Amino acid sequence: YTITPCQKETVGTDIIMELKPDEEDEKYSQFLEEYKLREIIKKYSDYIRWPIMMDVKKTRQVETGETDKDGKPKKVWEDYTVREVINSRVPIWQRPKNEVSDEDCMKFYKEKFYDLDDPVSVIRVSAEGAVSYKAMLFIPASAPYDYYTREYKAGLQLFTSGVMIMEYCAELLPEHFRFVRGIVDSQDLSLNISRELLQHDRQLKIIATNLEKKIKAELKRLLENDYDKYVTFWKSFGRQIKYGIVQNFANRELLSDLLMFYSSTAEKLVPLSDYVKNMKEGQKYIYYAVGDSTAKLDKLPQAESVREKGYEILYLTDDIDEFVMRTLMRFEDKEFRSVNDDDLGLETEDEKKAAEEAEKENKELLDFVKESLDGKIAAAKISHKLKSHPVCLTTQGGVTLEMERYFTSIQSGPMAGLKAERVLELNASHPVFDALKSAMSTDKEKAKKYAELLYGQSQLIAGVPLDDPSHFASLVSELMV
Repeated sequence: YTITPCQKETVGTDIIMELKPDEEDEKYSQFLEEYKLREIIKKYSDYIRWPIMMDVKKTRQVETGETDKDGKPKKVWEDYTVREVINSRVPIWQRPKNEVSDEDCMKFYKEKFYDLDDPVSVIRVSAEGAVSYKAMLFIPASAPYDYYTREYKAGLQLFTSGVMIMEYCAELLPEHFRFVRGIVDSQDLSLNISRELLQHDRQLKIIATNLEKKIKAELKRLLENDYDKYVTFWKSFGRQIKYGIVQNFANRELLSDLLMFYSSTAEKLVPLSDYVKNMKEGQKYIYYAVGDSTAKLDKLPQAESVREKGYEILYLTDDIDEFVMRTLMRFEDKEFRSVNDDDLGLETEDEKKAAEEAEKENKELLDFVKESLDGKIAAAKISHKLKSHPVCLTTQGGVTLEMERYFTSIQSGPMAGLKAERVLELNASHPVFDALKSAMSTDKEKAKKYAELLYGQSQLIAGVPLDDPSHFASLVSELMV
């Protein structure tokens, strides 16, 4: 632009903008339309302290001076123009707390962020010091339809002196709290700050660190004082907290006390702190089971020995849950232990010795079972966990059945299609085991079919698809005759 001296009859400055002619891909004339100008002012300059006035076209009825056949005055619609203040001028987050109720904040949130539901919590911050800023943050009650997609835009609206300089400032929120919506306003930031500068701005990093602490404190307060509201939040965004732990090992301490899982004894979602507080005397581990649903996990055979002790079990039903437990490893000095693990810390030394002897005595049978299944399992073994069920399917090595399901769903990458090493556990005290043992001595072909049948049963119990459902059905029919 250029500046030149001129003669002007009135005080003030006029800025006259000339628009380019419309092109095929760009309609510049839209910036002369009233609705578009209103939209721009509301979006970027709604909260500057000076009034922004615009000539607004309106319609009204006026009398023509004539009458109709009934003697009533005739009226017609006419257009007229009135000058109105378009911007709100005083932002709600700049007002003192005693002047703005929670209801006002809720209303503002729903209008500003187009949400039909009230947020579960409002966080208001007024900070002075190394960086001065005001913030109004909202924890939504439900996730937007596109939240878990690449199209979702995370970040807070960033203002300086009432002017919005960025609609989605992702640098203000850590990834694990990306669900938070809200506004940050600081006079310490430059109006012409660019996205590149923001990434290296020390003041912005200070604000982001403080907001992370505020959000964590508010979520912790909700968990401890308003269980129902926290559960509402957790059902929408609990997965995001879990992702935060798995994606960054350093987040374990920050996020672990926000986790909730379904409890076998409380029969509802409980935080890990409640589990530890309710642990029985002599209980060494935090026990968990992973599967498709709480109903299925409630009947899991390998959890029988844990239930027999009266210990609480956490039911994990999200595909990421197993990774969360492997990342956390422990909580409040209590180690996590899956009900599928070999050592559940429940056996006495005498019981361990008896199990080892049973393993040695039945080595030939176990080798036969493994051979009969022709590479489908890595090993067959005598179970230490089973009580009333004849069989269960577990794994050895670092990949569990739940991890296998997740890796199977991945289309590409080095971990895609990764398989678990399956172990078929047999209950040596069950009559079915005696039948298998007897068949191996008298009819090896029949014993092989028994082994296939038991493996199929273990797959069904574990929620793993059968290799060949038709063959399994035929096998059942054949052995019934």
